[in-house]
Amino acid sequence: MGHQPGRVISNTDQMRMVRVNRISSRSDLFPRLIAMQKLADTQGFAVFRVSGSGVPAKQRLICELENWGPSNAGFGKAFIDAYGEALLDHIDRSLLPLFWAGSHDSAAPGPADFSPFMVRLKDGMVPFSGLAFPVRLGAIGNGFVLFTGDEIDPQSDTIIELHGRCCNVMMDLLSLDERRAAASEALSEREIACLQLAGDGRISEEIADKLGLSVHTVNAYLGSATIKLDSVNRIQAIAKAIRLGYIS
Repeated sequence: MGHQPGRVISNTDQMRMVRVNRISSRSDLFPRLIAMQKLADTQGFAVFRVSGSGVPAKQRLICELENWGPSNAGFGKAFIDAYGEALLDHIDRSLLPLFWAGSHDSAAPGPADFSPFMVRLKDGMVPFSGLAFPVRLGAIGNGFVLFTGDEIDPQSDTIIELHGRCCNVMMDLLSLDERRAAASEALSEREIACLQLAGDGRISEEIADKLGLSVHTVNAYLGSATIKLDSVNRIQAIAKAIRLGYIS
C-alpha cells in the first residue's frame, strides 16, 4: 500500500522500507558507489570507517571499500597521513562536507556555489582533488565517503544528493556488519513470532492469545529477543529486527 497523504510515517515503517533494498554483501555497494562517482564527475571513491570511536586517542580511519586500483595503491596511506587527523577532528564537530585540491591542481577554486557550506582542507597534500562526506551514525557507524579526481566542481544540488546517498551507503554497511554479528546468536522461531506480532502493534495479551502461550511466556520471549538484539527496550528491538531482516 502506498503512502497516504497526511499520514505520519513511523520509525518502524521507515525501517521496513529500508529493509526492502538491504544489501547481502559489500559487493552490492560497488554499483551504487560507481553511480555516485559518475554523478560527482570524479575518477575514484573510497569508504572509510572510524575505529576505536569510544577512545579519541585511539581513533583511526580504516578503508573499507575503494576503487583506486593497483596503480594508486599508495594513495590510501598518503591520504591518511595527510588528512587523517583533520577528518577525525572534523567528524566530532561537524557534518559539513570537506573539499581539498590536489597537488596537480592546487589552485582549483572548488565548488564555488556551495563553498560557504563546506570545509576546505589544506591543498596540495595528495595528488588528487577530492570531496569527503562525513556520516555520523554512532560508535562503529561513523565514517566518510570520498570521491577523488581532477578539477572537481559539482553543483550544490549534486553535493546535497551525494551526501544523502553517502548516509545510505554507511547505513547499509553498518546493517550488514550487524547482521553478521547477530548470526552467532540468532533469534528462535518463537522470539521472531512474538517480535513480528509486537511490531504489528499487538500487546502481550493479544500475542499470547494468538500463539496459544501465557503472557509470562510471551514477555520472556520478547525479553530474550531484546537482549540478543542488544537493545534497550522492545521498541528498539523491533526496529533492529526489521533492519536485520528477522521480521517485516
